[in-house]
Amino acid sequence: MKKILTAVLAAMLVLSLMVPALAEVQIGQTLYAAHGTKCFSLMTVAVDGDVIVDAYIDEFQIMDSTLTTPVPNAESMFGDKLGENQQLGSKRVNNEYYSELLASHAAATNTLAASYDAIQEFVTGKTIAELEALLAGTEAAAMVDTVAGSTLADTYGYIAGLVEAAKTVK
Repeated sequence: MKKILTAVLAAMLVLSLMVPALAEVQIGQTLYAAHGTKCFSLMTVAVDGDVIVDAYIDEFQIMDSTLTTPVPNAESMFGDKLGENQQLGSKRVNNEYYSELLASHAAATNTLAASYDAIQEFVTGKTIAELEALLAGTEAAAMVDTVAGSTLADTYGYIAGLVEAAKTVK
């Protein structure tokens, strides 16, 4: 019995020494206008110290209610101020619909979700300072070529929004 108790206490001691060494991952989130004036983005990041360890982008816009899935409560008073056949929808949830719009109106060759995912992957593992330096040294129009896999013209705005989300942790 003493050996078992000693082993348990030794294991607890080792674990207690390890816990302070583990960094605390925190969630940062912000609403951001990353793309024009007709939508808003919800930017979410997991930050470990000053490093973004994960990121998630979604964007919301008024869409055709006959072709898209709405946000929750869109059929209630929440959506009363919208015009006929209009509703607020998530671009991620409505990725197929929105990607078809991007292809027909802007000759996009990638889906919206794939571009969001590429931007998320790009910022993951980078520090806030690294991303701020990148933003400071790159014009918004040139940023589209910075992230492999993203064909979005507003890549700069999405990266800036994720940086703002990360700063909410501090």
